[in-house]
Amino acid sequence: MASPDRDLPKRSDKTVLDAEKDGKGPGHSTVSILRNSEGILHSQQRKLVLHLDLNNTILLSDAITGQGPKAALNSYLSTVMWGKLSPTGEWETLSEVPSVLSPSEGAINFYTQFGRSDDFTNTSMGQRFKNIHSDHLHMLEWTYPPDKVFTLSEDGKSYHWILPSFFHLLKTLHLQGRHFSVVLRTFGTDLPKVLHALQCAVDGRHPQFPDFQMMSLPIDPTPGQIQCSKQEVVLTHGAECFSTKTDETNVYKYFSSMEGIRGFRDHFDWWVKNAFSSKGGKPFWIDPHDPSVQHIFIDDNIRLNEGDCIVQTKVCMEGNPCQTIGVSELYNVCLVQTDLLRAISEKDYFLECIRICEERYTDYINNFKPAVQTLT
Repeated sequence: MASPDRDLPKRSDKTVLDAEKDGKGPGHSTVSILRNSEGILHSQQRKLVLHLDLNNTILLSDAITGQGPKAALNSYLSTVMWGKLSPTGEWETLSEVPSVLSPSEGAINFYTQFGRSDDFTNTSMGQRFKNIHSDHLHMLEWTYPPDKVFTLSEDGKSYHWILPSFFHLLKTLHLQGRHFSVVLRTFGTDLPKVLHALQCAVDGRHPQFPDFQMMSLPIDPTPGQIQCSKQEVVLTHGAECFSTKTDETNVYKYFSSMEGIRGFRDHFDWWVKNAFSSKGGKPFWIDPHDPSVQHIFIDDNIRLNEGDCIVQTKVCMEGNPCQTIGVSELYNVCLVQTDLLRAISEKDYFLECIRICEERYTDYINNFKPAVQTLT
C-alpha cells in the first residue's frame, strides 16, 4: 500500500534529469529518465493523462453554490480541521494546522460533523485558521490590468480564478517535452467557461503566462458527459459515444488516446444515489498492463474513507472483467487528494504530485498484485 503522507516528499538535490545521447539535453522527457540518489531509474516515457477536478482543485469558487473565493476557501478549510466529540458532546479540536489526512485514529473533520461552512474562519472553532484564510487569499490577488476571463471579483478585489499553479503545470510539462493530455472532470457547470479561459491563455492573453502562445495544445470548447448506471458507464462527446457495456475498457481506451484538453461533466445524481460514496463516484480506470500510459486523478474529494470519496477506481485485468480497487491501494500513486493550500502557495505543487505518482506507479506496475475491494 502506498504511504498516504500528507506532505509529498521534496525532490532530492541528488535527483537529476538525464537525457539520451541525442544532443537535446535535459527536458526532452520522451527520451529521458529520472535517476534518484539510490540509482533507481524511473521512466518518464509513458504518456501522462491527468484527470483534474475543478472546484477547490484548480478553481477557488463554485458556480452551483454561488461561492466566491472567500466562501470557497472557508468551505475547504472546514474539511481540513480535525477533532472529535467529547463524552459530553462537545467538539474537541485535534489539529492546530490544516491537514488533508486525519491526525489520529478516531478523528473526524469539521465538515463531516457539522457540514461545510462558508463562514468557517469567523466561527469560534475556525477562528484559528483566520490568518491562513487571509494569507492565501492575498496570494491569489490579481495584480494585472482588469480581466473578466481570468479573474473573479469580490468585495472590491479581483482574484485569480484559475490557480496559477495549474497554468505553471501546463507550461512546464510542455517545456519538458512531455506527452500529456488533460481531462477536466466536474459535477459542476463551470466547464464551458473554464475551457474558454484556457483557450484564451493558449492564445497568449494571460498576462502572467504570455508565452502560452507558443504551446500547441488543442483545447476542445465543447464539454462531454459521463453517465453511470448499474449496467454501464456511457461517455459522450459531440458525436462520439463510448459504453462499457460491450467492452469495459472502452472509456479507458478513449481517455488514453485523447490529445490536448477536454472537459466532462460527471453524473452527480448517481453519486447522490450512492450516498456520496466511491461506489457512485467519478469512474476512473487504470491498466497496470499498459506500460505506455499513466492516468492520475487529482481531486479535493478523493479520500481514504470509501464512504466519502468522489472517485471509483477500476483496474483493467487483461481480458477479464475490470475490478474495483480501494483508494488506499492507489493513494498518491494514481489518486491525489488536492491540498488546496499548497496548490495556492506552491507553484510546483501539481508537478510535485505528478513526480511522486510517477515514481510510485513504476513500483506499483512492477509488483502488480491488486488488493481488490468490492464496494457494496
